[in-house]
Amino acid sequence: MPKIVDHDRRRLEVVEAACEIIARQGLDRTTLRDVAAEAGFSNGALKPYFPTKADLMQSTFTYVFQRTNDRVTSAVAHLSGMAALRAFAREVLPLDGVRLDEARVVVFFWQAAMHNAEHAAINDAAMLEWRRSIRGWLDEACAAGELSSAFPVNTIAETLLNFLLGAQISAVLDGNANTPLHLEDQLDAHLRLVSAWN
Repeated sequence: MPKIVDHDRRRLEVVEAACEIIARQGLDRTTLRDVAAEAGFSNGALKPYFPTKADLMQSTFTYVFQRTNDRVTSAVAHLSGMAALRAFAREVLPLDGVRLDEARVVVFFWQAAMHNAEHAAINDAAMLEWRRSIRGWLDEACAAGELSSAFPVNTIAETLLNFLLGAQISAVLDGNANTPLHLEDQLDAHLRLVSAWN
């Protein structure tokens, strides 16, 4: 009887292995052969799923982004306004080993996206989704009286997104000055400034 292969499960195992290797040794030093070995497959077994390293990188970034969004969905399930915004930010910030590895993968992806239109389009779509969510929570905060009705939602949404993305880079490149405790303090300061806006 022929062996039944769960192709979705196999793709996921490969992407998870790619996340671990890219976080550990960087994108440039990661090969499809490395990923196959990490996942426990032969190199040829990857080709039907990911013909090129670029294909694997796109799927890996999408996986990391979706994993973050799944955590966010759970964290904000019963929250709104500023509380939801804080919960979202804490899931994006690299506050533990898993999220720091995600940040490493994302930073490598951004580097590749500077010279790859398909990668850039994937990142643009991801950031558009986050912008909409941030604006929605800020709108809720304004409606609830947590923020002024004259609050510049779009501008502040961009400053928060820039802080979060910059924090991912800083935690990867300058981890001693951007430990989880430091990042929590920076987030508190950022949100206090937002709440104090008149």
